[in-house]
Amino acid sequence: MDANHTTDPPAYLLEVAWEVCTQIGGIYTVLRSKTPAMLKQWQDRYLLIGPYDAERTDAEFERIETNGLIGEVIEALAAEGIQCHYGRWLITGYPRVLLIDWRAAADRLTDLKYRLWMDHDINIPPDDGLSHDVLLFAALVSRLFEVLASRLPARTRVVGHFHEWMTGLTIPILKKRGLPIATVFTTHATVVGRAVCGDRDDFYDVLGTLNPDVESGRRQIYHRYCIERAAAASADVFTTVSDVTADESAQLLCRRPDLITPNGLRVQKFEALHEFQNLHRRYKERLNQFVMGHFFGSYVFDLDKTIYVFLAGRYEYHNKGMDVYLEALARLNQTLRENNSDVTVVAFVITRTAVRGMNRDVLHARFTFEELRRYCEYLETRMGERILSIAATGRLPEAHELLDADAVVRLKRIQQARHRSGLPIVVTHDLCDDAHDAVLCHIRYLGLFNAETDRVKIVYHPDFVTPTSPLFHMDYEQFVRGCHLGIFPSYYEPWGYTPAECTAMGVPSVTSDLSGFGSFVQTNIPDHDAAGLYVLPRRHKPIETTIQHLTEVLVDFCQLNRRQRIEMRNRVESLSDLLAWRRLAAHYFEAQELALQRSRAAEAKPSWA
Repeated sequence: MDANHTTDPPAYLLEVAWEVCTQIGGIYTVLRSKTPAMLKQWQDRYLLIGPYDAERTDAEFERIETNGLIGEVIEALAAEGIQCHYGRWLITGYPRVLLIDWRAAADRLTDLKYRLWMDHDINIPPDDGLSHDVLLFAALVSRLFEVLASRLPARTRVVGHFHEWMTGLTIPILKKRGLPIATVFTTHATVVGRAVCGDRDDFYDVLGTLNPDVESGRRQIYHRYCIERAAAASADVFTTVSDVTADESAQLLCRRPDLITPNGLRVQKFEALHEFQNLHRRYKERLNQFVMGHFFGSYVFDLDKTIYVFLAGRYEYHNKGMDVYLEALARLNQTLRENNSDVTVVAFVITRTAVRGMNRDVLHARFTFEELRRYCEYLETRMGERILSIAATGRLPEAHELLDADAVVRLKRIQQARHRSGLPIVVTHDLCDDAHDAVLCHIRYLGLFNAETDRVKIVYHPDFVTPTSPLFHMDYEQFVRGCHLGIFPSYYEPWGYTPAECTAMGVPSVTSDLSGFGSFVQTNIPDHDAAGLYVLPRRHKPIETTIQHLTEVLVDFCQLNRRQRIEMRNRVESLSDLLAWRRLAAHYFEAQELALQRSRAAEAKPSWA
């Protein structure tokens, strides 16, 4: 859809989010992966706006000289003491960004809180620092739009697209001032919904009866809820990321979204299927090396019959389905043991929580394995040279000629250093609150201690996977490609980027019908389970049903042979185009065009109408 009205000059799109140049959560992935599609549609009339924080943003931000209309706006704001940092985001597409130092308005906080109370009946308590930052940022962003609107050529339109309550407060401020800005508000998860799901497991059963005023007040987030509700009510167009969240918004924000704007990904397609299969094999070997270092000092198992599964995401124990994941793993372990299966499942839990540092024994195991690996690579080179020199004489080498006595002694010493009498450690880091960590307490309750007789081994890694990690030596995407199955049985998941990312990389995954992605799969992919995109029933189902269903999926997956797993990865990868932004960005363009239409209609409407 064309982003501009046929009789008007080209419009500008300013997209505002808390995560511009700053990785906090899923919206960061939305923005950076969507940028090429937005630039193709809006070209140089597209600008991203976010808060400036030197510690978080500078690594992804490159300053450039200001010029033209944006330069005039920045100069005008600077004259008022508002500091803006203009440059480009160091991501694909190299988009222009404007980062605003919201601290410039800190001395006006009291007055701004008073105006917010008088104009919008929203009272921010004195102890909520984030909401104070949100208010300061909204005040400066609204001023930016005001200055921009005053300098636009005649009939030139501006669309402001705002993500989440942290930036949505700008919308009612703009409407109160009567500025000619077309607005879109996208909520990726409601404030009340996320909070309620965090402490009760019947959210969807009672959604129709929930009073958001009461629920938010009980959790001391009433002011945040009011900000989000005001943004949804004031926006020309209100969107959300899935029909699951649309139902939630209709009940809790008193407005059903005008459109669904599903989250996409930049999907890389390979000319030949074997190319992404080769990536799986390459990164699975990295995981094999981790496993050899972590487990083989205590006991060994057959890596050719080992399955790697993982759960990754924010530390929301119930919302992300970590409880369901661990319970199903315990039942899978019992089933495999009872059936005398020779399959081993290494199950990762990847999340982030407070740690004191990496566990010393885990590091020791990894470092001694690295010493063994490097020495074996050295011996491999030496043995190749000896084989060549002996074979050149016309005879075959004998075993004693390949490894001399010194090499044998060195190998034995390294092996001895790797030997451990205890069990492989479950958690890779020393947790700050070891005694009360929900994941670790559940693992202890289930008795998943990585015993030699256990067919399911647990690796709880309470930090995100990065290339600098001494344990994996790869980034998150490479880690995912090396695994066989991603498991995300979420209870509250407005979209669900983790299973979507698995799909884009040809990795089978498990999600739930309470996630936006799961709902998307059910709507768009017939027989999705057979394609390797499993959707667990969680809506209006007891948790026992979900656990048992996941256990059955895992048992069946462990019975697949290598050829069947390869075929499943091929089927998953063939579906990845459904998630490409080149398809899904059209929903954003539709929302932005609708906002322009409604804004024009509102301005044309007589004041007495």
